[in-house]
Amino acid sequence: MEKFIELNTVNISEEHICCAISDKKCKESYELKKDWLKKEFSNGYVFRRIDARAKVFIEYGPAEKGWVPVDAPNYLLVNCFWVSGKYKGNGYGKALLETAIEDAKKNGKSGLTTVVGTKKFHFMSDTKWLLKQGFVDCQKTTSGFSLLVLKIDPDAPTPRFNESVISGECAEKVGIVVYYSNRCPFAEFHAKTSLIETATKRDIPYKIIKIETMEQAQTAPSPATIFSMFYNGKFITTDISICMDSRFDKLLEKALE
Repeated sequence: MEKFIELNTVNISEEHICCAISDKKCKESYELKKDWLKKEFSNGYVFRRIDARAKVFIEYGPAEKGWVPVDAPNYLLVNCFWVSGKYKGNGYGKALLETAIEDAKKNGKSGLTTVVGTKKFHFMSDTKWLLKQGFVDCQKTTSGFSLLVLKIDPDAPTPRFNESVISGECAEKVGIVVYYSNRCPFAEFHAKTSLIETATKRDIPYKIIKIETMEQAQTAPSPATIFSMFYNGKFITTDISICMDSRFDKLLEKALE
C-alpha cells in the first residue's frame, strides 16, 4: 500500500489536491480550492491523500468550523472522501477512514459525522459503504440527504441538521438557483461559465450564490455546500455536470420526475 501524506500551508503549493488534476479549464477553480484549504488549515482542517498522482484522499475537520449546516459539537466532520481507479477495492478507503477515527480518539472527539445522499449523490461519499463501516443514519431530509454518525462516545449528543435545510427548498422560487463554494475545484468554473451559458441559451432566469464564509455555509438551504442546484425553489441535484449544455435537459427532466 502506498503511503499517505498530509497537506499543509508549507507543502500545498507543490502538492496536488487530487481533483481536476488534468482539467485545464478548471485551473483557476483549482487554485481557489487550494486558497480555501490554506485558510481552513488554521481551523484544524485535514487533507490527507495517497502519495501518488491519483484521486485517493479524505478531508475532515472540527464540525463546529465546518462549511456544512449541521450541529455536531465535538465531532469531526468528514467532507470529501474519495478512492478511485485502480486503488478501489484495495483497502485504501478503510485505511483513510481509520486515520480520521484515530485523530478523533487522540483529540477526545465524540465521533465522526458526514452528509451523504440517502441514495447516492454526485460529489458525495458512498452511503452504503459508510454504513458498512459502522456509521448509522441519524437524520434524513425530504430533499434526499442523510446525516450519518460514527460515535466513539456512545453517550454523546447525536448530530443534527441545522434548521435551514429541513424544508428542502431555497428562498428564491423562480428559475435556477445555485449555491456553491470553493470547497470543490470544479464549482467556480461551471457555476460562473457553463451554467450561465446553458441558462441563457434556454432563456431561464438564474441566480448564482457563492458561499464565501463559514457562517453562510452553516445557514445554507442545502447541506451540499460544494454545489447545489434548485429549480423554482426545489432542490434538484448536487451534480455539477448539470451546468453543461449537453447534460442540463436530461438531468433536469430526471430530477423533476
